[in-house]
Amino acid sequence: MCEEPNEPGPIDYLVVEFPGSRMTGEGLPLLVDLVDRGIIRILDLVFVKKEADGSIVGVELADLTGDGRLDLAVFEGVSSGLLGQDDIDEVSTVLEPGSAAGILVYENVWAGPFAAALRRGGARLVANGRIPVQAILASLDAAEAGA
Repeated sequence: MCEEPNEPGPIDYLVVEFPGSRMTGEGLPLLVDLVDRGIIRILDLVFVKKEADGSIVGVELADLTGDGRLDLAVFEGVSSGLLGQDDIDEVSTVLEPGSAAGILVYENVWAGPFAAALRRGGARLVANGRIPVQAILASLDAAEAGA
């Protein structure tokens, strides 16, 4: 039986701001589940805090929620080298002082074999993009108001 070549999936990133540096860890089990099911692979995960003076400091991946459990220890040391200091500096420009942010770079593992199959069939990607959640919610609200 022929084995499929390991085709990488598209790489995406997210920056999530936590106003007042309040991190509850509520989304963590969902992130771990995506990794465990092989849907995504985390390439880089960094947490930073913007101080009142505008400086940026790194936050250790450990007990971010302050509940005594090592919430993010499972991701400690995850670093592909794709996320550099210049990226972190750019993120710092959009953060409010006193807030923290998680910067996540991940591979969409599910899409690799799909894209490879399409290419083998002669298909080619001609466009892609992402619709921001805020735009979707606004569109749904407008449609509901017009109904």
